[in-house]
Amino acid sequence: MPINPIACLVAALSTFLVGFIWYNPKVFGTIWMNETGMTEEKAQKGNMLKIFGLTLVFSLLLSFMVVPMMVIHQIGAIQLVGGDETNASLIEFMKGKEDAFRSFKHGALHGCMTGLFFVLPVTAINGLFEQKSWKYILVTSGYWIVSLTIMGAIICGWK
Repeated sequence: MPINPIACLVAALSTFLVGFIWYNPKVFGTIWMNETGMTEEKAQKGNMLKIFGLTLVFSLLLSFMVVPMMVIHQIGAIQLVGGDETNASLIEFMKGKEDAFRSFKHGALHGCMTGLFFVLPVTAINGLFEQKSWKYILVTSGYWIVSLTIMGAIICGWK
C-alpha cells in the first residue's frame, strides 16, 4: 500500500504547527491581521471548536486525498489499473519500483511545487478579484507552500 495513514495524520497535524509559527505576531501574524482587517477582539469571538475542528477535517482531506497524488508516483500506476493493486500487470510493472522516488526530499520538492504552481496562482486570482494586497496573497500562499512542502515530505518519505 503506497499511503501510510499515520504519515497522513502527522502531515495533517503539521499544518497546525506551521500555522502556529507562521501566523505568530512576530512572524507574519500582524501583517495578516492588518491585511484582512482582523482584530484580537474579532478573533476571540470566533468559534474555536468549529474553526480548529474544520481545519483538522480539511487538513485530513488534503493529506489523505490530494497530497499523496502529488508526491507518490506509484499512485498513478495504481490508478491506471482502476485501483486494483492485485492486477498482475501492475504487480509485474511495479517490481523494483515500489520505493522509487519515495523520499522526504522528493516529497518536499513536489509538495513545494504544488504550493508554487497550484496554490499561489489560485490564491492570487482570488486575491486580485477580492482586491486583496500582494502582502495578503504572499502571506497566505507562503503558509500553504511551507505546509505542503512539509506534508509532501512526510507523506512521501514516511513508508
